[in-house]
Amino acid sequence: MEGKVDRGIWVIIGALMLTLLLAALDQTIVSTALPTIVSEFGGLNHLSWVVTAYLLAATVSAPLWGKLGDQYGRKRLFQLAIVIFLGASALCGLAQDLAQLIFFRALQGLGGGGLMALAMAIIGDVVAPRDRGRYQGLFGGVFAFASVVGPLIGGLFVDHLSWRWVFYVNLPIGLVALAAITATLPGRPDRTAHRIDFRGAAVLTAAVTCIVMITTWGGTEQSWDSPVILVLAAAAVALLALFLRVERQAAEPVLPPHLFRIGVFTVCSALGFIAGFAMMGSLAYLPLFLQVVHGVSATTSGLYLLPLMVGMLGMSITTGQLISRTGHYRSFPILGMAVATAGMLLLHTVDEHTSLALCGLYFFVLGAGLGLVMQVLVIAVQNIIDYRNLGVATSSVIFFRSIGGSFGVSVFGSIFASQLAGHLTTALRGQRLPLDFDPTLIQGDPQVLARLPPEAAARILHAFSESITAIFLYAAPIALLGFALAWFLRQVPLRTSISTACSDLGDGYGRPRADSSQAEIERALSRLMRHDPAAVSLYTDLARRAGYSFSAGTTWALCRVAREGRINRAVLAERAGYTPEQGIPYLQPLVDRGLIERAEPQLVITGPGLKAAQRIIGVRRAALARHLDGWDPDANPQLTDLLTRLATETVGCDSEAPG
Repeated sequence: MEGKVDRGIWVIIGALMLTLLLAALDQTIVSTALPTIVSEFGGLNHLSWVVTAYLLAATVSAPLWGKLGDQYGRKRLFQLAIVIFLGASALCGLAQDLAQLIFFRALQGLGGGGLMALAMAIIGDVVAPRDRGRYQGLFGGVFAFASVVGPLIGGLFVDHLSWRWVFYVNLPIGLVALAAITATLPGRPDRTAHRIDFRGAAVLTAAVTCIVMITTWGGTEQSWDSPVILVLAAAAVALLALFLRVERQAAEPVLPPHLFRIGVFTVCSALGFIAGFAMMGSLAYLPLFLQVVHGVSATTSGLYLLPLMVGMLGMSITTGQLISRTGHYRSFPILGMAVATAGMLLLHTVDEHTSLALCGLYFFVLGAGLGLVMQVLVIAVQNIIDYRNLGVATSSVIFFRSIGGSFGVSVFGSIFASQLAGHLTTALRGQRLPLDFDPTLIQGDPQVLARLPPEAAARILHAFSESITAIFLYAAPIALLGFALAWFLRQVPLRTSISTACSDLGDGYGRPRADSSQAEIERALSRLMRHDPAAVSLYTDLARRAGYSFSAGTTWALCRVAREGRINRAVLAERAGYTPEQGIPYLQPLVDRGLIERAEPQLVITGPGLKAAQRIIGVRRAALARHLDGWDPDANPQLTDLLTRLATETVGCDSEAPG
């Protein structure tokens, strides 16, 4: 029976990981396909919207999905999110022009936001607290994996199938996940009532969309002083003012204004915006540089981006470990933004003559700089914020990083488009070219250059190189601003180890979510419990501190019987790792002391036995409470209930059976 339960859980976990992988991949997989998409549809000036539409929709919708899941149940909403995501993926693959693709990408982002926001919460519905840390770590690994392989997989599809398979690949995988979720995920009866801030989300979406349109059109399709840009600017200002007013009145605001009175939160939000700006902006346009300027295939461009991802992942992991050991975090974002600025300036120097090996080194420098920043921001905020605001403050920092990614793609795209127009005009002046020559075709097929006179081809290639690398010259001052801001981040002594336990790799890679304060603490404590001493030493220590001289096995058996009230002796033996014929060798001390009675084939807890188990649970609860330094459980009834529940659920659980 236990094996069947375990298999069922793993089916659910596998389905959740698949859906999470799809949502995370769609943030990066499109980057290597963008040149080919634009060569087919045209509309170079709108290229950035293919990425921005997805990021923006996923970011803004995630908090709403999370709260709706709390209020109405997560299973049906998760199924709905999968259906929306898969339907939009199919429509993206069938798109006949760029406008359709952008609209369907926004719809896909709406579903992706639901996948990312609900998957982690579902873990809490189906997995015991003691084991959640393991699965949360797997989910963080999914985001890291998606960041690494996204550009590579996108390149493989473009080279060997079609760019449309970047979206079609979601369908079979997503349908398998949907079937598994439908068949195995139980509904959760309890609900949490929320007053959902639909108005705030709608106004914020409209304001951010206006700003993205300004950065996309300004200086390219429209002059900066054109009526269209001026109207959009006025609308953005009015909508932001309205958003502040709406958030002050909202019972559960998407982005609470009072948090900005906390200096650490404000600095971390700004740094998150800048880090997201640099990361997603770079990922969108570096494949274009490799494919057009260096003439490599889409697949190969994905391979050459691996140093950037290795730098980000390596430094994110290293930074988390160093913070855990030293308790200091302030120096990492300062160093990280300095290294990222240097990486931007180095990338500005590359051209069509720069070796790909040197380009890879510069990619690594940029990735390492971003990796030094990513993990720190959530840790710093969770360390300074009070328990009441823990959940919303955490989600807000991640929210700003995601919004920064949307802006980065948009702004970098506007810079590239305006630079390319000017550089091509200069490069083609006086050149004899075929009448039907279209420079934008080069992005999808660099071999077009081979049909041009050598001098004209060299000039056009250099124009593309200068236009793309100009992005990094403009981005360097933004990164330098981040370096200056990082000096304002205060170093505050970490609360034991709870702050570092709250964050994982997924927090560093733009995963929007809407966890409550209680959910954040439960995630952290679950992660810490995974690093408890081995079960033998844990139960021996619990018994000793409760005043008993029991062995680890005896202590576990007492707590396990107390959890059930009565349990079949053969079932208990199986859960302890023994056959029914062997029996359980460490039960006799409990029977001798009158803590357990034999009522064959049952084992029954007695009154004194129940009191003894409760004392042991109290010791475990006190041990967990020590991880909450700075968050007083007595002042927060939710924390008190959480500690009691976690201690009760984890002491005597099957995964800790000493046998």
